[in-house]
Amino acid sequence: MKPGGRTRVLVADDHAIVRQGLRAILDTEADIEVVGEAADGREAVRKTLALHPDVVVMDVSMPRMNGLEATARIAKANAAVKIVALTMHSSEEYVYSLLKAGARGYLLKESVSSDLIEAIRAVQAGGTYLHPSISTKIVDGYLRKQHSRAGGMMDVLTAREREILQLIAEGHTNKEIAGLLVLSVKTIENHRTRIMDKLEIHNVAGLTRYAISRGIASVTPRPDRPNGRNL
Repeated sequence: MKPGGRTRVLVADDHAIVRQGLRAILDTEADIEVVGEAADGREAVRKTLALHPDVVVMDVSMPRMNGLEATARIAKANAAVKIVALTMHSSEEYVYSLLKAGARGYLLKESVSSDLIEAIRAVQAGGTYLHPSISTKIVDGYLRKQHSRAGGMMDVLTAREREILQLIAEGHTNKEIAGLLVLSVKTIENHRTRIMDKLEIHNVAGLTRYAISRGIASVTPRPDRPNGRNL
């Protein structure tokens, strides 16, 4: 953002009505401009690199690539972009993981519109913003543990493995995952074996439960594969 200019914002959420609602809220502010929308984490990364927003409002639970992974990729590609995570979850693990991934703001979906505007302004000014219900203890604990914490969801698996785990949990077959990621089916099978070995989970149901519990995938199954079967 140029001095005196408006803060450029990208809104990422997999529900069109939510994106429209967030845009309507932000469009009322003279110092904020919504420059784009994204329906999943993969699109959020791509549009961030193309549109160069100052701030990304990032839903955490999205298909194809979740907001946690998208946050980590954006932060790695362009640390100047500020990310405000938007989620229903207030657990310590979610807060730690998103801050570690690079988020500067953490907002619960129960927040009022003024909280979102305050969060955007705070991170754009170089600060951080946490929803008031998230205690100071969590922030203090994160600062103490960020260099020593082991075994968190960002550490157990590689970025590619987390990406594949999400797609497995969403019910995609190995062939479908290979097509999405432009990799061979054999490569996907090898990744899947490593994921199972690292997590010591050797069935799709267990992988799905793990992915959902760690925020890697949402609880919404694919409509064309309600039993979550992955071949």
